[in-house]
Amino acid sequence: MKINCIIIDDEPLAAEVIETHLKEFPHMNLQGSYVNPFEALAMIESGQIDVVFIDINMPKMNGLDFIKSLDSSPYFIITTAYREYAVESFDLDVLDYLVKPVPFTRFLKSINKLSQKFIIDRSTGPVLPTTEKSFIFLKVDKKLIKIKFEDIYFIESLKDYIKVFTKSGDYLAHKSLSGITEELPKNQFLRLHRSFTVALDKIQALEGNSVLVTDKRIPIGRKYINHAKDVILNTPI
Repeated sequence: MKINCIIIDDEPLAAEVIETHLKEFPHMNLQGSYVNPFEALAMIESGQIDVVFIDINMPKMNGLDFIKSLDSSPYFIITTAYREYAVESFDLDVLDYLVKPVPFTRFLKSINKLSQKFIIDRSTGPVLPTTEKSFIFLKVDKKLIKIKFEDIYFIESLKDYIKVFTKSGDYLAHKSLSGITEELPKNQFLRLHRSFTVALDKIQALEGNSVLVTDKRIPIGRKYINHAKDVILNTPI
């Protein structure tokens, strides 16, 4: 899968940050970088571009006004130093809104969101269960590892790191448990302790204030107990 993208930003350093981030994703194919929307118009209208990373405040034309002017368009991800345009941007159905300077961890979340939407929207075959085509990229030892949601058993917090236990092995990444839990489907995963998030369909048993997942007993925290038990007991098999 290749996703063709361009950057529209009149700030060279800001554009360079996005270019550098994009190099970490082999499936992201950068087709060009432009300093204003008019330079990129022909490329966008060619139909060859899947996503545009675009600034808002630029000479000649505002980024949001440019999006409004298009009859049909690719996905747009806003990159701006201003937070106040977020509501207006999402009213235009932009895919994401990134505030400069854009940290890699936040950019990674945006690319995960883009990749999932791209696969769903471009799928021409029979509709498959969401878990068969849903995934996340996790940075492990300077590599981006693709992990399917359906392969995850549970995730454990280890101070500044997390350990993701999957069918194919365990992965250690510099990331918070809260951060990765937000990126997982809420109907498939449950945080039940300050140190654990589990895949609901991998829970083998509920006993007292703990659950059994792959023969490992995982505690349920006191502040999570009522909600966790309600979700576990009412999740369809």
